[in-house]
Amino acid sequence: MKTTYIDFTDLGDYEDFYAQLKEKVTLPEFFGDNLDALYDFLTGFAELPLHLEFVNMSVEQLETFEDLLVTLEDAEEELEDFSFSYYLMQYEDEEGEVSED
Repeated sequence: MKTTYIDFTDLGDYEDFYAQLKEKVTLPEFFGDNLDALYDFLTGFAELPLHLEFVNMSVEQLETFEDLLVTLEDAEEELEDFSFSYYLMQYEDEEGEVSED
């Protein structure tokens, strides 16, 4: 299964997300930068099997991109050969202990 990584370190909004997605995945020319188009792409045009992995998400980004996560959960339920996961950013506190954001 092909894994495509999307790094959320510098993503602030959906425009940033779609820009990075277009760098990593071959999307049709008619792709519109919206969640309906993303769902349609995944369920009809994506080269499967595919795993999307979101890394370095912050808690704030979980809220900002909540609709994206729901859309991907719906696609994951619909498709056998598609999956996704996301991971929160980790950082070291002043005592050197690793914490999740």
